[in-house]
Amino acid sequence: MRSFILILLLMISCCCFSQNDSVSKIRLTGYLETYYSYDFSKPFNLEKPDYNYNYKKHNQLNVNLAYLKANYQSNRIRSNIALMTGNYAKYNLSAEPNWAKPLLEANLGYKPFKQHEFWIDIGVLPSHIGFESAIGRDCWNLTRSILAENSPYFESGIKFNYTNKKEDLYIAFHILNGWQKIQITNWDHTPAVGIQVSYKRSNKLTFNYSNFIGIIKSDSMNALRIFHNLYAIYDDSSKLSLLFGFDIGIQSNEHAKAAVWYTPVIISKINLNTKSKIAGRIEYYIDKKQTIIPTATHNGYQTFGVSVNYDYQLSSKVLWRTELKQYFSKDPIFKYDEPTRKHTAATMALIVKL
Repeated sequence: MRSFILILLLMISCCCFSQNDSVSKIRLTGYLETYYSYDFSKPFNLEKPDYNYNYKKHNQLNVNLAYLKANYQSNRIRSNIALMTGNYAKYNLSAEPNWAKPLLEANLGYKPFKQHEFWIDIGVLPSHIGFESAIGRDCWNLTRSILAENSPYFESGIKFNYTNKKEDLYIAFHILNGWQKIQITNWDHTPAVGIQVSYKRSNKLTFNYSNFIGIIKSDSMNALRIFHNLYAIYDDSSKLSLLFGFDIGIQSNEHAKAAVWYTPVIISKINLNTKSKIAGRIEYYIDKKQTIIPTATHNGYQTFGVSVNYDYQLSSKVLWRTELKQYFSKDPIFKYDEPTRKHTAATMALIVKL
């Protein structure tokens, strides 16, 4: 896999400088997301619960995500390379080798037909699953939902994707290295697959369905994971916007009954004026069999979450955000001096995008 990445980067470099007008098609961007977060239960290790991978640190100024990105776009070729650091890189890519941990994106795309918006992309790509990304500025809420934190933020493999002429329908088929995985560690690895279908009913209303089907190694056994992600977004930039999401996953092997987990989420956003907005989120994550989130408790992971945040756009490039969030669990899964059923945290973030 390391050789694959090196070859990919060389291909990107060649594409970027193979045309006389390539300089005008290269776009450089930078992103910095700093934050301070306070966990009212005061964790002894200064870290949020295990299933949180962003804004991980308690009672200290820190960097959640910082990256530098180069993007190249022409009529038939596109490529992205983005190198990152911060809490997101450290905790989300903890299972990856050191050479892969700085990779936010490293991909190359080719358009084989001039008259059709059909692309083939290969490399490390943003996940096709979910409505929240690694980039906080693009999300309605400051922190991520439990749903987003425990499904892929990134993926590696090949993507075949098509957008129709009206640009209201997007279809993609993915062949992937696995569930949020860059490096393949064994030669008998079976690729995973996934599809995404996104339909824009109007400029304000979008429906999306994505899935993942692949083999997951669990307790030295291979298990089949089938995961579905659905959401609908009504986005009115001048008024109220709403998002309804639902995930459900099934995992099974020949030695045990199938385990099911699911999570509904509702997010609302209100633009108060051109610079200020508020957003709220209600979510419920049910994983009784502890397939995704282990708790070692009788009822497994069954947690209700609610959050509210306020955003203020200081300038076109600088965003200030605050959020208060609470989790309520059926079992005392939050491990501090004594296990507790409730978790409360307040977070502030300053985001700069250049």
